[in-house]
Amino acid sequence: MLSADKLKELCQERKTDIEQLASQLARPGLDKKQAIVAVKNWQKGLFKLKPRADDIRRLAAALSVEVNDLVDWRSSCRYAPISARKARLVAQLITGRSVQDAMDTLKFTRKRAATMIDKVLRSAVADADEQHADVDNLYVSCARVDDAGIRIGTKRWMPKDRGRAHPIRKTACHIHITVTQA
Repeated sequence: MLSADKLKELCQERKTDIEQLASQLARPGLDKKQAIVAVKNWQKGLFKLKPRADDIRRLAAALSVEVNDLVDWRSSCRYAPISARKARLVAQLITGRSVQDAMDTLKFTRKRAATMIDKVLRSAVADADEQHADVDNLYVSCARVDDAGIRIGTKRWMPKDRGRAHPIRKTACHIHITVTQA
């Protein structure tokens, strides 16, 4: 996926304006005016017009960089059967670390969420390896855990004495991990 921060940083570094990038990006179905809007959105992090692999290649050629210098790799686990609060403790441990250091940290962390986050991290690294990235120079740029609500199919109430009921909250979460090449 195209990284908005890297695109903005490379445009400022190379002193390339949006119109030059848009002229390189124009193709059938995407005229110059639409390309300008698309590049502006991509720099803001809005992927309203989702960039194709060909678009990313053209942007990299216009900025005279490799494709892997413009992208980051993401992976997610939706509705993981653990509360977001517990998983966030583990996700905060690996943010900003190199991938190998993060995997070692997760291996020796004695929390149930560590195995789930490790699987998501390995998936993101495998995606980066598939696209010929340098796996030794990858680091975890973002590890985010979002709340997903109460898990489907769980009991909602525990019956208690004198007609009372206590709620049972078995919650789920979404785990998102992004790795970037240093």
